[in-house]
Amino acid sequence: MKILDIFDVSGKVTAITGGASGFGLALARVMATNGAHVTIIDVNAEGLKAAQAELAAEGMKVATAVADVTDKSAIEAAINGVVAGSGRLDVLFVNAGVTGGPGFMQLNGERNPATQIESQSNELWEKVLAINLMGAVKTIQAGVPHMKKQGGGRIIVTSSCSATKTEMFVGSGYVTSKAALAHLIKQLAHELAAFNITVNGIAPGPTATNIGGGRMKDPAAAAGFSTYIPMERVGQPEDIVGAALFFASSASNYVTGAEILVDGGFVLGPSDRAIVPRN
Repeated sequence: MKILDIFDVSGKVTAITGGASGFGLALARVMATNGAHVTIIDVNAEGLKAAQAELAAEGMKVATAVADVTDKSAIEAAINGVVAGSGRLDVLFVNAGVTGGPGFMQLNGERNPATQIESQSNELWEKVLAINLMGAVKTIQAGVPHMKKQGGGRIIVTSSCSATKTEMFVGSGYVTSKAALAHLIKQLAHELAAFNITVNGIAPGPTATNIGGGRMKDPAAAAGFSTYIPMERVGQPEDIVGAALFFASSASNYVTGAEILVDGGFVLGPSDRAIVPRN
């Protein structure tokens, strides 16, 4: 089989939550470029319009749907709309997520009193878990009945390298929600394998997206994080598209319950530059 056949996603009906920017927009671009029928779903209506226009200017046609993943009826309506328009749902990217705020340490090595566990608001924790964890659950619940009915499908969850390690610079609620997602991927992969539905995850490292107010787009913050990454740079949303094509295509036919780290080696430890400064 030729490589273009193995990674072919043409004609695949695809829905992407959190699709207006960042990882979601990168996923929409790579799937649409390669012939998939894409619907991007987001709570941000204006962001969706801008994303749709941006892709249209590049020659890609994508549909949009406004929905809050914390609202089960809204995300069900969005997914049902995809199926009503295309007759099926082949690939579901469960991507919507938010930050949990700064971590317990600052990049300058000082503790931030406002982000210590005893100072964190329960409201922030509840928001992060509602979107990152329960939003994923509700999205998957909306997609699975259609995939069962048609005889299979692909669910691809945006997790995080934070699911595999503790984090000093990322909020505890975010790390906790992503750790829960990592195990949810495995649990649902086990449950849904009998229905020819695969469930896999992509676990990015620090990446320049809009999450956290776009902190990683700030050159100073990106430089600070880069010293903790062996490849010495923060990621870009486009860095995950290879993993996305793998999981969405026949290349991963016998893969489920897996996660691919796309983190520049972040989980391995800091760059040697952080230990031995270079001249």
